[in-house]
Amino acid sequence: MRKEAPVYRNDELDFWALTRHRDVAAALRDPTLYSSANGTLLDPSLYGPSAHTILSIVAMDPPRHGAMRALAAPTFGPAQVASLEPVIARITRSYLDPVLEHGSFDFVTDLAAKVPMDVVSEVLGIPPADRETVRDLVLLAADRPPGSRDVSPEGTEALARLMDYLPSLIAERRRRPREDLTSTLVASEIDGRPLTDAEIIPFLVLLIAAGYETVTRLLAAAWYWAWRNPSQRDVAFSGRIGEWVAETLRYDGPVQYELRTTTREVVVAGTALPRGARVLLMLAAANRDPAVFPNPDRYDLDRDTNGAIAFGLGPHFCLGAPLARLQSKVVLGELVALVEDYDINPSRARPVYTTNVRGFATLPTTVRPR
Repeated sequence: MRKEAPVYRNDELDFWALTRHRDVAAALRDPTLYSSANGTLLDPSLYGPSAHTILSIVAMDPPRHGAMRALAAPTFGPAQVASLEPVIARITRSYLDPVLEHGSFDFVTDLAAKVPMDVVSEVLGIPPADRETVRDLVLLAADRPPGSRDVSPEGTEALARLMDYLPSLIAERRRRPREDLTSTLVASEIDGRPLTDAEIIPFLVLLIAAGYETVTRLLAAAWYWAWRNPSQRDVAFSGRIGEWVAETLRYDGPVQYELRTTTREVVVAGTALPRGARVLLMLAAANRDPAVFPNPDRYDLDRDTNGAIAFGLGPHFCLGAPLARLQSKVVLGELVALVEDYDINPSRARPVYTTNVRGFATLPTTVRPR
């Protein structure tokens, strides 16, 4: 498709798909032409001019997007993220030590799904007693029945329950601020006024869902693809954790696409896209474009991954990317330090079902500790 139909039309779902790296990158960098205001997902219930009421800043264009993003940006700055490394290591060991004693466990449900939820909860100030419930609600809200193209009734209910939970957290921070991002948002102003609950709640939902989902799927993908490629597992286990994370993001990153809406007619690869066209920016295809990555279907920790766009580009580049990378490096680093070898039972692995996130919901594994 990348070669024969770099601009592919899907009449059934009413979108155009861009698959070449240069086209995807150019669109991501140009919010004036490729708008996010209708949302970034194909799910019908999450697309349209009110998408920001659920998706927050990912469904906003400049300057509104930049003003809202700036409120949370300091929390994800280099110094703040680096300060979380010992916290991430402590959380990781709290889940890793018990499962290593057992020897066999589910990599996703027993480890990869728990660490990022606890980390994002630390950042936002979600109490430990509430974290399992919040994680379950996020999972249910994101899950789609196989073949479904929209949020399920159960997912809609879970999202509503999550949004009903957050006002109490916000109210508590208004009364007693703490050193967390929820308190920061409560104390912030935009256009000379405080943020409303209607603005804070979707922002928190976004941070919870994105912070949890992407890291969970990235960790499982790294564990799986290293197992499938023993020579690369040896490279990873030699201590090259950063390259392991980077190549997994390129080869099988969690986020498969970003959706945009054109603000005027634009010609891409000789094809005219009309104003108001829905354009699917295929991140996964761009990250396997042979024009940028030689032998793109090879999982290779020695390759240059600088051109990978797993976290997007431009003004919507993932706010939490540095934290996601750090979490992945810490968790995988702890595993390398404590595990001599491991095996996976692929027959019992189960994928997640969403419209734009790829990964494992379960990944049974057996380890041989050092």
